[in-house]
Amino acid sequence: MSARNTSLELLTCPEMARADALTIAAGTPGARLMENAGAAVAAEAAHLVPRKSRIVVLCGPGNNGGDGFVAARLLAARGYGVNLALLGAREALRGDAAGAAAAFAGPAVPLGQADLEDADLVVDALLGAGLARDLDGLARETVTRLNDWSRRTGRPVLAVDVASGVDGSSGQIRGVAVKASRTITFFRRKPGHLLLPGRLACGETIVADIGIGEEVLDEIAPKAFANGPALWGARIPFPTVAGHKYSRGHALALSGGLAHTGAARLAARGALRAGAGLVTVATPREALAVHAAALTAVMTQVCDGPDELAEILADARKNAVVAGPGLGLGAPTRALVLAALAASGEKRALVLDADALSSFSGEAQALAGAIRASGAPVALTPHEGEFTRLFEGADDERGRGRWLEAGVAPQALDAALEGLRGGKLARARAAAALTGALVVLKGPDTVVAAPDGRAAIDEIGPPWLATAGSGDVLAGMIAGLLAAAMPLFEAAAAAVWMHGAAARQFGPGLISEDLPEALPAVLRALAASFAPRV
Repeated sequence: MSARNTSLELLTCPEMARADALTIAAGTPGARLMENAGAAVAAEAAHLVPRKSRIVVLCGPGNNGGDGFVAARLLAARGYGVNLALLGAREALRGDAAGAAAAFAGPAVPLGQADLEDADLVVDALLGAGLARDLDGLARETVTRLNDWSRRTGRPVLAVDVASGVDGSSGQIRGVAVKASRTITFFRRKPGHLLLPGRLACGETIVADIGIGEEVLDEIAPKAFANGPALWGARIPFPTVAGHKYSRGHALALSGGLAHTGAARLAARGALRAGAGLVTVATPREALAVHAAALTAVMTQVCDGPDELAEILADARKNAVVAGPGLGLGAPTRALVLAALAASGEKRALVLDADALSSFSGEAQALAGAIRASGAPVALTPHEGEFTRLFEGADDERGRGRWLEAGVAPQALDAALEGLRGGKLARARAAAALTGALVVLKGPDTVVAAPDGRAAIDEIGPPWLATAGSGDVLAGMIAGLLAAAMPLFEAAAAAVWMHGAAARQFGPGLISEDLPEALPAVLRALAASFAPRV
C-alpha cells in the first residue's frame, strides 16, 4: 500500500538501515521486506503504463537492485514485456538480492546493453540512497543515456527509493542523477526527497508500506521532519475568550532610515497578522513621519540608536524583536543588534534577518557570543547569500579559536565545522549548533534547524515567493508567533509553512504586501483543526 507523503518523520540513510535491522531482528525476514518493496514498485509501474507495455528494469548490485528483480518478476507475471539489465554479474549478488535474482526466470543482460529505445517505462533500481561517492564509469554513462532517452521520448522513469545519483540524506547529486518522473520509497521519506536538487531529480515521491512497524521510530528517534501542521499545529497561540491584546504579546520591528522604511513595515504587518497582540515600529526620527502616515494598527516609537533601543526594551512587555529588514549595513546595525541582545533574556525573543546578519559578515563568532551571553531565544533567518557571508572564514584557524571564545564546546566544534561544508540540512544544523540560535535557511526547500538537532524541511513554498520583501514578512511572522508565546522551533516552522500557504492561497502575481492579507484564510483553515473549542 502506498501513500502520498502523509508522515512527517524523515529518515536519513543510516536511520532507514536501522529501521530495516530492527524489523528483521523482530522476526520479519529481510527477503520479505524486499518482496514487499518489489511488489510496491511493480504496482506503481502498473499505474504508469498499461498492460502489455514494454518495461526496462535497470538493476544494481545491492538491495535496490534486489527490489528491481522482484518487480521485474511480478510485472512479467502480469503480462508486461520485461527486459532487465544488471550492473555487475548475476553470480556476484549476495544475500536477499541474490535470492530475488534467482527467483527471476528471465535473462539479465549487462547494463551497457540495455535497450531503452522501445521502452514504455524504465524502472531505475540501480543504486540506493546511501551513495558513498560520485557516479562514474558505466553507471554514470547509463544515467546520462537514460536521461537523454526520457527527454527525447517524454516517457516515464520510475525510481526505486531515490533517483540513482541522489544522496538520500542530503539531497545532493553525486556527479549525475537520474531525472525520474516518480519515485517510490519505503516506510518514510528521506531528507533528500525534499531538499534540492534531489527533490527535482526524484519527481513526485510516494511512500509504500512494506511491513516496517511504527514502533521502530521510538528507538530511532528521528529529528528531521517534513514541515507541516501536524508538527506544530497544537502550539499555535489562537486567541481565547479570556485573552486580550496584551496577553498576546508585543512585537517590536526595528526600522532603517528615511529611504528604507518599507521593509520594517512589511515585517510589522507580518507580525500583526501572525498573532502578536500589539506591534510597534521603532524608527529613527527622520523616518517617523513616513511611518506615521503609512501605519494604522501598527504603532511607532522613536529610536535613534542603541541607547534609545535599550530604553524601549526596558519595557518587558515588548517580548519579541525583529531586526534586519531595511535596517542598513554596518556598524550602526551591529550596535543595535548587540544592544537588543544585551537587553534581552529568556523571556524576550529576537528574529535577526537580512542586514542584521550581513552586518556581521565574517564575524559569526561575535554574533554567537552575544547570543549565548544573552540567554534569549534567537532565530537567524538567512538566505543562502547571507548565510555564506555570515560564516565566511568560520573554519580557518583563526575562526576555530574564536568559536571556542564564543562558547562552543570543543568536543562539538569539529563536527559543526564539518557540517558547514555539507548539504543544506547539515549546514543549517551546524550553524544552529555553532551560534546557539535557531536557523531558518531560506529557499524553495527552507530548513528550520534548532541547536538540539531538530529540523523541519519545507516543501510547499511556491516559486512566486521569490519576490522582494517576502523574507521581511516571514521574519515578522516568526516574531509575531513568538510574541504570542509560541515556542521557538514551532514558531519558526509554523511561520515558514504559513508563509508558503499564504503564497499558494494568493497565487501568481504575488507581491510581498499580499502575504499578510492572505494569512487569514490560512489561519482559518488551521483553526478548524487546532483552535481550542470554547
